[in-house]
Amino acid sequence: MDRRCPTAHPDDPTPCVGPVAVTVLDAVNAGADGCEHHAARLLASLERGRVYALPAAPNGAAIRVFTAADGIRPFCWVDGPRTGPSQLSHAESRERYGR
Repeated sequence: MDRRCPTAHPDDPTPCVGPVAVTVLDAVNAGADGCEHHAARLLASLERGRVYALPAAPNGAAIRVFTAADGIRPFCWVDGPRTGPSQLSHAESRERYGR
């Protein structure tokens, strides 16, 4: 099995896309560096998470991750109906609940 970036959840079966480009921090500043793909999926699964581009990141990497995460449901690799309020993407929550 190919090695994946630190932001890839062990249960997420998807491969990395591109180089390690950003750092994702949680609410208490614990962080991990990762590719844009897995960083967006991690950021979508965090409350009050943040993303920062690494020094050698391609231009716009952090904003691409932030924008992508907005439309991704938390723990999107989990099968089954995931329609509860805490299981919706940030964009879906804003649309449904105005938050």
